[in-house]
Amino acid sequence: MENLKELVERLNLSDECTDLEAKRASEIGKSLLETVCAFSNEPGLGGGYLLLGVEKEDEVTSLFPGYIVSGIPQAKLDQIQTDLANQCAENFNIPVRPQITVEKTAEDKYAIVVFVPELSVEQKPLFLKNKGLPQGAYRRIGAADHKCTEDDLVIFYQGNETLDKSIIKDADLDDLSEESISLYRRFRGNVNPSAEELTYDDTDLLKALNAIRKNNGTYQVTYTGLLCFGSRMALRRLLPMVRVDYIRVITNKWIEDADKRFESTLDMRGSLLELVQRIISTISDDLPKGFVLNDSNIQAKNIGLPMRVLREAVVNALIHRSYRENSPIQIIRYPNRIEIINPGFSLKTEDQLGEPGSVNRNPFISAIFHETNLAETKGSGIRTMRNLMEKVAMMPPTFESSRASNTFTVRLLLHHLLNEDDIHWLNTFTDLELNDNQKRILIFVREVNAIDNSTARQINGSDLVIANSDLRKLRELDLLVQKGKSKFTYYTASELLKSYISNEEEIFSTPPTELSAPPSELSAPPSELSAPPPAEIAIPDYLIQLVETLGKRTNDKEKTIHVILELCAYKPMKSKAIAQILSKSEKYILREFLKPLLDDKKLNYTIPDMVNHPNQAYITIVKTDEKAE
Repeated sequence: MENLKELVERLNLSDECTDLEAKRASEIGKSLLETVCAFSNEPGLGGGYLLLGVEKEDEVTSLFPGYIVSGIPQAKLDQIQTDLANQCAENFNIPVRPQITVEKTAEDKYAIVVFVPELSVEQKPLFLKNKGLPQGAYRRIGAADHKCTEDDLVIFYQGNETLDKSIIKDADLDDLSEESISLYRRFRGNVNPSAEELTYDDTDLLKALNAIRKNNGTYQVTYTGLLCFGSRMALRRLLPMVRVDYIRVITNKWIEDADKRFESTLDMRGSLLELVQRIISTISDDLPKGFVLNDSNIQAKNIGLPMRVLREAVVNALIHRSYRENSPIQIIRYPNRIEIINPGFSLKTEDQLGEPGSVNRNPFISAIFHETNLAETKGSGIRTMRNLMEKVAMMPPTFESSRASNTFTVRLLLHHLLNEDDIHWLNTFTDLELNDNQKRILIFVREVNAIDNSTARQINGSDLVIANSDLRKLRELDLLVQKGKSKFTYYTASELLKSYISNEEEIFSTPPTELSAPPSELSAPPSELSAPPPAEIAIPDYLIQLVETLGKRTNDKEKTIHVILELCAYKPMKSKAIAQILSKSEKYILREFLKPLLDDKKLNYTIPDMVNHPNQAYITIVKTDEKAE
């Protein structure tokens, strides 16, 4: 067992986590027993620690609140230990025997350290007798205790009948599609032409795949049969919400206004073997240039990058979704990313995603996809996605499992890791000495608008402690704002970071049609300015004459470049000053002239370490000719 000092130190590094929780423990109540149950049940956890008499400092009185030993009165120590032992022995379906020790700090404060061991497989699931199953059983997911669902019980009762093996009432053999059965035979033949099941007739093939089962002397269709081989008409009649909605969103953010948020939507129905091909084709046709499907064969051996990653994400949604939920899979195509949201949280914890092995909600459906090579070897799909994205230097996929909404989200950013534009933007923060992990976090927040610890770990391949440290530093630098508490903590861009993001978008992304002033105002010569120029843009007569040679409506880009270089050779000039002298929009000058001249190394920043510094100015490196005398 770890001691109190080690556990409090771990709390302050990682906050409450999968195997560690702190409670004030004035009494042994419902919440504490739920945690005992969750520690006992969670597969592979090995148990967990409860710290009684330890709590987090007040966020109002402490700038960076941490966990402290608040203490338990010495007179209550025996009572709390006895109550805990008795309730653990009496309230569950089997007695639980936690290890309980009392420790004293140097400040003479007492705390109780409780270690709850994980139960053996034969003893699970543990549950509260007064609630029964599944509501009385709990699992430990992240830093939270969650009530078990029927899907969770599959983990504890591997012999239980899963939904995909169950018979669908009102379905019959006429609801199955010969085309889908033929499609399976083709896919399976591509993988193994000599597979024994290919010699079976259709009835025996469907029996072998658990697509049909004998019940009361007749064969009836299972969920596996209807989902993988059903006709579209039968699926619409019997499982109307089993569809895939492809949604095209105009902006990088989800807009709540239903009249404005969608550019287009497409509802797709059909057997799963048909759907996977339709979904991938639909998305690939909509990807930016460079994201091209090179082969019409959608099976694993021939898919190129990054389409193979997309295939894994789509297949993952189809075979792991919960078909108990009456809601469709949503594929949301933002300009900068694809999000695939399927009903049904992950049966594996987020920390276990990508690890070998799988926990199947729909084992018979999964088997069909694995045998036809539409899915990676069992348990390796997510790891494959990460590896493939890394090879092409793209941001790794991120995964979000929510028990509250019973959804699982895969997010694919159409974005390379620290490309040239990113590095240019990140130069803004050079003086902050950010490490690579922190830079990737900022890029992710810029693209997606928020991040949590789990996502930070996924994009950087770091552990809980390192991710917390990176996020804490960005918060201390006032680049991120922390929202929520404990297990619900996430981070969004601060006002400071938003200003850098907005500045970048204005400089490099504003189309010419979005100039801040009408053309008549932007083209006025210096003599027509509404007020005399400020002192910082006072220029000598030879430069005034040079500017006047541009005329009121000049489209001569080369002549304008020559004038800008002469101005910045006279003295460092801010973009606003250059725009005023030339009577143009500052955004227009930045986009059309200053950025290209920086790229061509004809201009340089006066403060190169912080591009968006409010006093940033430009100085000429290479002039077109010598200035006039």
